Amino acid sequence: MSLHDDAVLVLKGYEDQPALRQAYLDHLAAHPDGMWKACQAGHVTASALVVDPERGRVLLTLHRKLRMWLQMGGHCEPGDASLAAAALREATEESGIAGLTLLAGGPVRLDRHPIPPPCHCHLDVQYAALAAPDAAHAISDESLDLRWFPYDEVADVADASVLRLVEATRRRLGV
Repeated sequence: MSLHDDAVLVLKGYEDQPALRQAYLDHLAAHPDGMWKACQAGHVTASALVVDPERGRVLLTLHRKLRMWLQMGGHCEPGDASLAAAALREATEESGIAGLTLLAGGPVRLDRHPIPPPCHCHLDVQYAALAAPDAAHAISDESLDLRWFPYDEVADVADASVLRLVEATRRRLGV
């Protein structure tokens, strides 16, 4: 199965945010290259919020180019077998944490946002990745900093998109 086909299946099975979900499906139907950075009309990306539920905190990256505190994530690559695999790869690469596992239940939410050229628009499929309380992180080349934030401090540093992802993840976790 291609990554494009996997994305369509994942999105068809995603029950929240119906209007945005349909916009993603319409985009993929209209753009066979809609999974890839080269698609000028925008493209699907995969991200994961790294969560330590035992300590009630999330790991955010200070993105090198955007200079914003964000979840880990980015562009899909040809070697990614699925959107979930892309999200987990990005979370592992950008956090330096080995042994992350995705929170069960598929994507936590969707977020469409403009990006400076040449990307223009990301159709982000957002997951949550669970980290052990003693997980050691390491800053990647894509980050200026990595830092754990208690759930209630995220609003002080991140934008509304990240806050919505944290809130949706907490609901999924039941906390």
